[in-house]
Amino acid sequence: MTTTHRTPLRIVLLGAGRVATHLAPALAAAGHAVVGLWSRSPESGAALASRLPVPATVASSLQHLPDADVYLLTLPDAVVPEVLAAARFPVGALVAHTAGALPLSVFSPYKEQLRGGVFYPLQTFGPGRAIAWASVPLCLEATDAAALATLHQLAASLSPDVRELDSTRRLQLHVAAVWVSNFPNHLLGIGRELLEGAGLPWELLHPLIRETLDKALAQPPFVAQTGPAVRHDAATLARHAAALAARPRWQQLYQQLTASIQATAGPLPAAANNAPGLRL
Repeated sequence: MTTTHRTPLRIVLLGAGRVATHLAPALAAAGHAVVGLWSRSPESGAALASRLPVPATVASSLQHLPDADVYLLTLPDAVVPEVLAAARFPVGALVAHTAGALPLSVFSPYKEQLRGGVFYPLQTFGPGRAIAWASVPLCLEATDAAALATLHQLAASLSPDVRELDSTRRLQLHVAAVWVSNFPNHLLGIGRELLEGAGLPWELLHPLIRETLDKALAQPPFVAQTGPAVRHDAATLARHAAALAARPRWQQLYQQLTASIQATAGPLPAAANNAPGLRL
């Protein structure tokens, strides 16, 4: 992203983890000035500051933050209340967190000192991965209209997909995001380890993974469900359980997921019991 926003904003980021590592360069590329960084790890803060086109000032403490138009808290949820209690922001400052599950009410104790907001990018952030910010939904909420307008300005400089979501709906979105991202990633990890244990290459599953995701995006996933669970293939399910006997935790998870699939799909129609096919 190389376009410059018409009204650059001065940004201070508190946190130098995965979100900040991707967000800070994107904000700078969009024409904003990342004027300051603070991190619980000074080394991480300095490393991120050095990657920006104009190196940001690394604040020595939460009591000495540079002046800015927006302060973005790119921190773990549990750390946000601690930082809000310890930091010294200019009176009336706009302070926004980037968390999916943390409510706007986290700012309530400080309503006389600052304006609160949420700037939640709906994406997974990992090291070494490039983020296509123009495709990332940015979910906003704020304690007042002026703060919301500023966050809209900031978000629109990164992505055309900007949405206002209250804390209740954002929490539901975050739960859904865990189901479609974090949990499948864990299951993929199990699949990879099972292959490696059998001396088989991980690449064998790549076409299946891609087709599964493409199919789930093209139609409702429950409609697209296949496999031994949905067809109530008791013999195959038993063989799979036996194959997982040495991994009881994974065996239990397999059985729980099987039960969930069957409860969602309901009983197999009688005519389907004798139908050929219905593989994977």
